[in-house]
Amino acid sequence: MVKVCSHLYIAPMSRYIAFDWGAKRTGIAVTDSNVIIATPLKTVDTQGLHAEIARLMNDEPCGGFVVGVPGLMVGNHTDSSVGINQFILFLEKTYPSLNVHQVDEGDTSNEAMSAMISGGMNKKNRRQKGTLDKVAAAIILQRFLESR
Repeated sequence: MVKVCSHLYIAPMSRYIAFDWGAKRTGIAVTDSNVIIATPLKTVDTQGLHAEIARLMNDEPCGGFVVGVPGLMVGNHTDSSVGINQFILFLEKTYPSLNVHQVDEGDTSNEAMSAMISGGMNKKNRRQKGTLDKVAAAIILQRFLESR
């Protein structure tokens, strides 16, 4: 005779944190703990990014990082390539047990603007500094989730 458990508990996974890195501002997005949904979280001044990451790491377990990289698919370098590469190295050295995934960020700003417009966000909110960055980070994270 086989016993069937009527209450099955599945432990949640750890969330992923994604970044749309910029020299002045960086957009941050996170998944839920089941790694299904990408959500824009916030935009921070890049100077304070390391401290913000430390806070996020203390809030919830993290399964890994996702960083948007321009021109990844075709190997192009942009003005931000050096800064992004330095940021990736920081993540790898500071959190060696976590994988840092790179995702091509091509056209994410346009996609983010379209998403904000189709979602009904008014012009005033769309023009706020940083709104576009966190939505772009969520698109980068969603691309990562879809590629898994």
